[in-house]
Amino acid sequence: MNILVTGAKGFVGRNLVENLKTIRDGRNNTRPNLSINDIYEYDIDTDSELLDSFCQNADFVFNLAGVNRPENEKEFMKGNFGFASTLLDTLKKYGNKCPVMLASSIQATLIGRYAKSDYGHSKLAGEELFFRYQKETGAKVLVYRFPNLFGKWCRPNYNSAVATFCNNIANDLPVTVNDRHTELELLYIDDLIEGMLDALEGKEAHCNYDGVHPVCADDGRYCYIQTTYKVTLGRIVDLLKEFNTEPETLMMSEIPSGSFEKKLYSTYLSYLPKKKVAFPLKMNIDARGSFTELLKTHSAGQFSVNISKPGITKGQHWHNTKWEFFIVVSGHALIEERKIGTDEILRFEVSGDRIEAVHMLPGYTHNIINLSETDNLVTLMWANETLDQNHPDTFFEKV
Repeated sequence: MNILVTGAKGFVGRNLVENLKTIRDGRNNTRPNLSINDIYEYDIDTDSELLDSFCQNADFVFNLAGVNRPENEKEFMKGNFGFASTLLDTLKKYGNKCPVMLASSIQATLIGRYAKSDYGHSKLAGEELFFRYQKETGAKVLVYRFPNLFGKWCRPNYNSAVATFCNNIANDLPVTVNDRHTELELLYIDDLIEGMLDALEGKEAHCNYDGVHPVCADDGRYCYIQTTYKVTLGRIVDLLKEFNTEPETLMMSEIPSGSFEKKLYSTYLSYLPKKKVAFPLKMNIDARGSFTELLKTHSAGQFSVNISKPGITKGQHWHNTKWEFFIVVSGHALIEERKIGTDEILRFEVSGDRIEAVHMLPGYTHNIINLSETDNLVTLMWANETLDQNHPDTFFEKV
């Protein structure tokens, strides 16, 4: 299959092209039914003569080319309608009736705040052009009306408030929110790309529109991506500011699988300047070695790393409710646990050569002894709760 992507250097185009390459090159086995030969990348600076050969040989066309922020509003029609006409005329020139996808916008509904949108008018004109092309040629046409998009590689201060907020907060620049209660419908770039790959396999989702809202319909005129999120500007900014404090607090935000928060966090990270990609951790150092907190969570405890010098014993305490995992990743150690009030001792000889996790049981005082006379012992530790200085639930007692 040969695939033409117009607007290949834009936000959506770049993400799509890079994902298509992973399939073409055999680095992505999640789409075993897709076989990609050539990817034709076309953008504003591409030699226009190449469009002929691309349109002649393409088996699928993603038309992502368009104008979002022209200097003159009249350029909306030229950029969003004019090129679409050229593209379709070139396909007709070679009798190529391959499927064609059009990236339109929810603004094409011309409803509510979009009623006077020049951008929306140009997108609607493009839609109607594609539908006429479908009727005239019989080619399959897939028209998507995208809401607000966000994700890696989106240009800040261009057409995405989320990109601007991510960039500014990551770089410690001010952000302005006129109304925290303004709600956006957001589509994440990876969800969009999966929808585009579905379209390549003929599995696109169809819909009709009730105002600005898509309504699933197998015979719908339009196509849509089913996973979107409705989030206020205030919520977005609050989350980003929370993400920005993590190097100081080590507290990881709640990012459940599939959630908006998880996708926003990934987006935020893509805007970090080099100086923030790495950050120092506070090492608590004494004669025995060091103890360093790595990461804390609201609901799943915290991770730390403990380094013990040769022959050193650490621990010698117990907990009522708190429990831990000790995981030796380098060195040779003995872990001992004694049930409080008894002489019952559990012993585990552990090594970084055979990594295993050992429970520190509630009600058992425990220690860890570096058995080496020359090498440091490195232990990854996980506790089921973060340390509460007012209620540490930690009591000294030798094993």
